[in-house]
Amino acid sequence: MYLWSFARAPSLLRARTRQHPRGLIWRWRSGRCHYKAVIFEASGVLLPSPHKAAADWEARNCVPAGTIQQALLSGGENSPSLKYRRGELTSTEFLQELGQQCFEIANVCVPVDSFLLDLIRNEMIKQLPIMAEAVQCIRAEGLKTALLSKDLCLLRGGSFLPLERKHFDVMVDSYREGTCKPDPHVYQLCLERLGIQPQESIFLDSSSQNLKAAAQLGIKTVKVDDPGAALKELETHLGFPLQGFVSYTRAVRPSMEIPRENLQKYLGNVLSDEVKAPLMLRQFGHGQSTRTYCVKFGDRLLVLKKEPCNLWCPSGPSVGREYSRVLKALAEAGVPVPAVLSLCEDSSTLGTPFYLMEHCPGRVYSDISLPALQPRQRRGIYAAMSRVLSQIHSVDLRAAKLEDFGEHGNYIQQQVEAWTKQYRAMETHVIPAMERLIEWLPLHFPESQKTTVVHGDFRMDNLVFHPDRPEVLAVLGWKLSTLGDPISDLANNCMAFFLPPHFNALRGLRTRDLQHLGVPTAEEYSQMYCDHMRMELPENWNFYMAFAFFRLAAMLQGLHKHSLAGMPTPGESSPEDAEFVADLAWEFAIKEGFRVFDGLPATSTMSRLTPAKL
Repeated sequence: MYLWSFARAPSLLRARTRQHPRGLIWRWRSGRCHYKAVIFEASGVLLPSPHKAAADWEARNCVPAGTIQQALLSGGENSPSLKYRRGELTSTEFLQELGQQCFEIANVCVPVDSFLLDLIRNEMIKQLPIMAEAVQCIRAEGLKTALLSKDLCLLRGGSFLPLERKHFDVMVDSYREGTCKPDPHVYQLCLERLGIQPQESIFLDSSSQNLKAAAQLGIKTVKVDDPGAALKELETHLGFPLQGFVSYTRAVRPSMEIPRENLQKYLGNVLSDEVKAPLMLRQFGHGQSTRTYCVKFGDRLLVLKKEPCNLWCPSGPSVGREYSRVLKALAEAGVPVPAVLSLCEDSSTLGTPFYLMEHCPGRVYSDISLPALQPRQRRGIYAAMSRVLSQIHSVDLRAAKLEDFGEHGNYIQQQVEAWTKQYRAMETHVIPAMERLIEWLPLHFPESQKTTVVHGDFRMDNLVFHPDRPEVLAVLGWKLSTLGDPISDLANNCMAFFLPPHFNALRGLRTRDLQHLGVPTAEEYSQMYCDHMRMELPENWNFYMAFAFFRLAAMLQGLHKHSLAGMPTPGESSPEDAEFVADLAWEFAIKEGFRVFDGLPATSTMSRLTPAKL
């Protein structure tokens, strides 16, 4: 949710636990989780065991106790349940054979179809909440999850599985595969589809026979008799907590732990709650230039944003300035921002200043192609994004008391100077396009610049959207905000249109069929913004795009330099990344040069103009 400015990116983690007398406190192990996937059985693990439900149903329907379970298991390898799981029986045939088995055992007609329908309507649709949360926590750490299903509930000859399929990378259905546990082929098939080795996975099941077969292949196993106890064991293997999940968060990274006892005391004082209220802390999956945490304190869900101990990139405003000036002023001006609660500038509390704000639930889109939406919805999201950007740029500086929030009129010049200095300090090799840009940009500064509030890192993944309609509920990531040229924000927002979909620093839309997706082109999106602002797109638009990519290239070079030095960095960057982005910047500079060239009179002095001057 709280995503990195271009000088920021995600990393990974590992943890252990201890019980603190004032609440549950998590601590990280020094190692790193070597597991890559967790495999779950459905029945008796993610879903309640059907055996108790069968006993209850038998009592209600005057069927001898144990009839259902005995019928399901009778016959060994040729039992009705195993034959169905292997795909040897249709649903109708399975019901017939199961009913016959029950009659032979109890000497009464047993309405097995009624029993299965009862399961679907009651116990089997009640996924265990602690298991559902554990699956989400596992996926938040970057591990894959798989589901082995054997007992699909039958419904009029069909199948039914009351689980969120989107929470599993791989699903192996015994009926469709024609084989079932404990056949080793089932586990091998699952591992193959996950793309991992046996020793890189953990398997949870309630059956000792199934677990033994998996263990013989080298898979780590956890027996599930009591779900809570099984999850505690799983936590010790994985090294991170499996509770307290909040969307877009992960467990706190080892290098970013904070003094939780101090935080707990501070929260108790500020919120006037019991100091002993339980505290759980998670970290938003991105955001390292400032540290952003999700705090569960009692029944409150908050966001804590703090300064890092060391900044390696040109620093933006402090969190104190962000809290006291930006968020409060913009909220009063009607810009959707999170509600701020308190500011702590005493570094003895958490090591650096921080502030608290209310958590804003909603949807954050990290993939700007919006794959989960329909074309019409996608266009609506882009329209809402352009609308809120224009809203930021329309804030009345005098009314908001932000006239002194930054300098007026020379934002681009200051930015180019700052990032040129940063690039020179981080330089590891010559990037020809950067050399040309450092010479070209100062020669083409805009003659005039409008001054508004600028966000400094305006992107789709810094926005929280309403879950059901194209409306921005909150704009996040104000660390780099100041007064400046609003077109720089628009250009920064448009970079993704020109970057490839799997680019390390920022997912892009280049090569995507935008018309098919229902996503506007860069030109159409820019026009949306201009329509809101009642203005024309500047003639020197290509200059702004060149500047935006120049800044990104300098940031990526900084990441690369620090990684070479073995210093902790908020992400990874190769020299090729910076070179690729610098080349993009120069392409826009060339376009701007041709625009200037075409606008010049045809005189003999043209021959004396150098490429840099164009």
